[in-house]
Amino acid sequence: MKTSQRDSITLHNMSFYAYHGVTPAERRVGQRFYLDVTIWLDLRRPGHTDDVRDTADYAKVYQVISSMTLAKRYHLIEALAQDIADNILAAVAPIEAVEVTVRKPQVSLGGILDHVSVTIYRERTRTD
Repeated sequence: MKTSQRDSITLHNMSFYAYHGVTPAERRVGQRFYLDVTIWLDLRRPGHTDDVRDTADYAKVYQVISSMTLAKRYHLIEALAQDIADNILAAVAPIEAVEVTVRKPQVSLGGILDHVSVTIYRERTRTD
């Protein structure tokens, strides 16, 4: 469970032009999507050793996010967020949990809004 005692690293406001959406126009024209990803892990060791090998490689985290956002077209930002979370937990040790927020600014709802966002939080399971 996410608590204030846990250490975290956050990649803020990443921006990708991609082709996600339910409507054919969204999938054809595309738009900019904005993502925030927080990873939870114990940072005591890298805090003491000052050694990059003792922490999560957040360049690799960014690579996973970029590749998932750009390689596939999703109907739902919920599915994009889930795939990003699953792939980060599978690819980057020693992450214990991840929170992914995907913001979609251009949404046709018949009114004015800044964006729609989805946030998911996933923890590593014992089988991961």
